[in-house]
Parts: sequence; C-alpha cells; structure tokens
Amino acid sequence: MKYLEFETKILEKAYRGTTTIGIVFKDYVVLASDKKATSGIYIAHKNVKKIVKVNERVAMTIAGLVADAQALADFIRAEAHYYQILNGRPMSLRGMASLLGLVLNEYKYFPFIVQLILGGYDHYEGPKIFVIEPYGDVTEENIAATGSGSPTAIGIIEAEYKPDLSIEDSIKLAVKAIASAIARDIFTGGIGVDVVTIGKDFYREYTFTVEEIKKFLSRTSS
Repeated sequence: MKYLEFETKILEKAYRGTTTIGIVFKDYVVLASDKKATSGIYIAHKNVKKIVKVNERVAMTIAGLVADAQALADFIRAEAHYYQILNGRPMSLRGMASLLGLVLNEYKYFPFIVQLILGGYDHYEGPKIFVIEPYGDVTEENIAATGSGSPTAIGIIEAEYKPDLSIEDSIKLAVKAIASAIARDIFTGGIGVDVVTIGKDFYREYTFTVEEIKKFLSRTSS
C-alpha cells in the first residue's frame, strides 16, 4: 500500500504542471510548450525553456522535474554523439527513445519524475515522435501532449490536425493548442509559447510572447 501511495505521488508530480505537445506531419515535426515552472501552487518562474535540443535533428520536451529532465537530456545527447563517432552514422530516433525508456525503467524504484516527448527527423524513418513515460513505457505517436494541460491541448490538435499542413499553419495549430491549455489549466502559463520545427534539413526555434499570441490567434480565427 505504501508503495502504491508513493507511485501515485510520483505520477502526480510528473503530470502536474506544464503543457507540451508533439505533432508529426508529412515531412517534419512540431514541438511546443508553455514557459511556466511551478512548485506546488507557487510559480517558480515564468520564462522556462521546456524544449531541449539533442542534436540538429532531434529535440525533447520536458514535463516533471526540470533537473531530472536535464540530466536525461544530457545523457541521451552524449550517447547519441558517442554512437555517431563509434559507428559513423546517427543513432536512430527509435534507438534514443528505447535507451531513455530502459534508463527510466532501470530506476523505477528511485524514479526520474518526468514525462518526455522525443521528436525529430530520423535519418532512417523520417519524422517521428515518441512519448516516454516515467517508468520507461515508450509509444510512437502522431499526436502527443504531456502535462496537466494535455487534455485541452490534445482536443484542439485532434480537431484541426491534417498531416499535410504547411509549416506556418502547423505552428499556428501548436500555439493555439498551448494557448488553450494556458487559458484552462492553472499550472500552464508563463510569458509565452516556445515552438520548434524539425525537418530533414532544418531545425528552427520560435518564441511567441503573450501579445504576439493574442494577435496570432485573432488572425487565425478571423
């Protein structure tokens, strides 16, 4: 019983606070997140970066404890670099996700309190995203959301998703999903929305301020 209570608290910490999303399109992926960091009901910071670059084709969104997520990001970045040097070719995105899942499962009794979306343009399989749960479960998805605002965000994405959207329209969709979560979830917020788009030959980062989001959404709905 005590272990089940402990497990419940771990999962609550991983899923509470933050909204991050990942979407696979025909030729690229989009990752997005809010910028608020909370500690319980305390707002610790309003300008946190929750999308971590792994390499020129891969990034990871983080929900949960920032320190744990940063440690895992550093780990997979180093492992991918070592694999590239050793084998003369990139580690696959699927391989990275599996390795992170194994690490999380190995430490399930002293867990990393995180929920991750690993996404990018895979050298072998094209655009992919993988959701990695606190105990190491790995699932491949076309649409994914993590954190306490995920039910709102995923509803917006599912209603408007098309695999052949232009990059501009996909960014609008990602911003709209995060903005909707900010409006409905007390633990989601901050001073803007971060977006990353990754394709075969590009890795682009965007940050939209609160004012830009308001203008952005008013143009989208007009």
